[in-house]
Amino acid sequence: MPPDNASTNAAAAKPVNADQGFLHTMAALWPYMWPKDRADLRTRVVFAFALLVVTKAVTLIVPYTFKWATDGLAAVGSGKPLTGSAFAVAMAGLPLTMIVAYGVSRLVMTAISQWKDGLFAAVFMHAVRRLAVETFQHIHGLSLRYHLERKTGGLSRVIDRGRAGIETIVRFATINILPTIVELALSTLVLVLQFDWRYAAIVLATTALYVWFTVKATEWRIAIRREMNDSDTDANQKAIDSLLNYETVKYFGNEARELARYDRALAGYEQAGIRTYITLTWLNIGQGVIFIGGMTASMALAGYGVIHGANTVGDIALLNTMWLMLSTPLNFLGFAYREIKQGVTDIETMFELLGQAPEVTDAPGAKPLEVREGRVTFDNVQFHYDPQRPILKGLSFDVPAGRTVAIVGPSGAGKSTVSRLLYRFYDVQGGRVLIDGQDVRAVTQTSLRAAIGMVPQDTVLFNDTIRYNIRYGRWDAADAEVEEAARLAQIDGFIRLMPKGYDTEVGERGLKLSGGEKQRVAIARTILKAPPILVLDEATSALDSYTEMEIQGALERVSKGRTTLVIAHRLSTVVDADEILVIDKGVVAERGTHQALLDRGGLYAGMWNRQREADEARELLKRSEEGASLRQALTV
Repeated sequence: MPPDNASTNAAAAKPVNADQGFLHTMAALWPYMWPKDRADLRTRVVFAFALLVVTKAVTLIVPYTFKWATDGLAAVGSGKPLTGSAFAVAMAGLPLTMIVAYGVSRLVMTAISQWKDGLFAAVFMHAVRRLAVETFQHIHGLSLRYHLERKTGGLSRVIDRGRAGIETIVRFATINILPTIVELALSTLVLVLQFDWRYAAIVLATTALYVWFTVKATEWRIAIRREMNDSDTDANQKAIDSLLNYETVKYFGNEARELARYDRALAGYEQAGIRTYITLTWLNIGQGVIFIGGMTASMALAGYGVIHGANTVGDIALLNTMWLMLSTPLNFLGFAYREIKQGVTDIETMFELLGQAPEVTDAPGAKPLEVREGRVTFDNVQFHYDPQRPILKGLSFDVPAGRTVAIVGPSGAGKSTVSRLLYRFYDVQGGRVLIDGQDVRAVTQTSLRAAIGMVPQDTVLFNDTIRYNIRYGRWDAADAEVEEAARLAQIDGFIRLMPKGYDTEVGERGLKLSGGEKQRVAIARTILKAPPILVLDEATSALDSYTEMEIQGALERVSKGRTTLVIAHRLSTVVDADEILVIDKGVVAERGTHQALLDRGGLYAGMWNRQREADEARELLKRSEEGASLRQALTV
């Protein structure tokens, strides 16, 4: 379950676009790093910042211990008296002690820094989880149109890369960026106080040039990174699409073609990857030249001071240590910037996804649907997917409570659109869809869909057990209720014959089961849900005649006593309906019982005769093939 304040935090993230920059991104991520409902995590943030200050205070001591130890050893070796402040003289007089102090101070600095990082790990991992959950929740909240236009493989890669990008941004921003800024400021301050403005100028110039070069080079590399992401997404889409259509690939022997498509997609990824590594090499070389140039200039200046008596050997050691310490934050600054920019690139599509507004939303103040009878009404409904191609042009009909009404018509007439509008996968552009007089747009989507049960034409099951898939209809159902639903759907006997029974895995999309078996699971799931309104959307059109007859019997038992809307392709499945509606060109062309429509001799009668002739032709062909096989066997 998502956190209680998920929607609040999601609102903070939705307006953000990756192009707005790092600060906008951090502003959107901040509610996740400072969660209002987690005092323990906020305490960790405060404590981690306190440890950061302590770590940097210890950092100031490290180079001085090295300077004092060096001056002391140099004085002992030369026999010259120590010069400088009384404290410096006293410290330099204990060179071995200072060496130990140097080691201890570095150890303490490292230990405290790691402690800080460990404390903050819980904070940024919680942020990663929170955002991933909200993104997943948001995707389920998007409308059917969005999901029909998206490719599943590409969407999964967006989520995977986005989650990794969020982790990168939060981790580097809180563990590296802030400590780096503090350390750079303190290091510059020490150089100014210990030496003069020339050393500070060299450090500032080196840092500015280093940051400028890093930013420019990274922007160059980001464009290549986008190409890598596009190629990676394309390759993943092709792989998943091919694997989901495994049987089709085998039917047509197109394994080599699928492999070639996948290889072409990976070729683009390969070339972009090579360019990425080459540009990384040039980036590292440029950073090295800038840093080493600045370090050499300051060391030469200090060496000149030693020759003329302005500096001591210990000052050289201090300066060298400061530069070495400065190299770490500078390297981290460049690395962190590169990683954060790449992370922002990776999550920019996720931000776009979070900013994608659902096409269908609950109206302000929407109340739960109250199902008193289960009467369904379409009142002058007008709808189109594309304004240039209207589907329903004033469709009106009524399904009385507890009755069965069938909708038939030619392909493309808008039959399945009716069920999508009833479920409110889309909103009508004109007219109303009512349940017991309540406009479906005025009630909550959750209560609306809880009142309707669906048995679709193409039943897709979760890659889990049969029990899991049946229980999907009602999670709080006991095992006995699940098994009773299976019995009513006439699949209990089949399940018990399997070695693992109800714990049998059905495979991805239920591919381990036949079409009829999957349909029975779908029927059992709907029986378990026990909705007052039932929609059968061409539930048997993909099955053979024998299986269709068996499934039809189960569907009739499920429909009994429920308001049932049957969307059918095979007219033989709706002959017993209380009323049959024939939709043509977006309106009800004919309506009546099966016999009344046949007597009328109109569109329905023509469809019935064509289907009957097709069935008879198939039966004759089947008998002919059986006769030919028999004659061949007798001849042999």
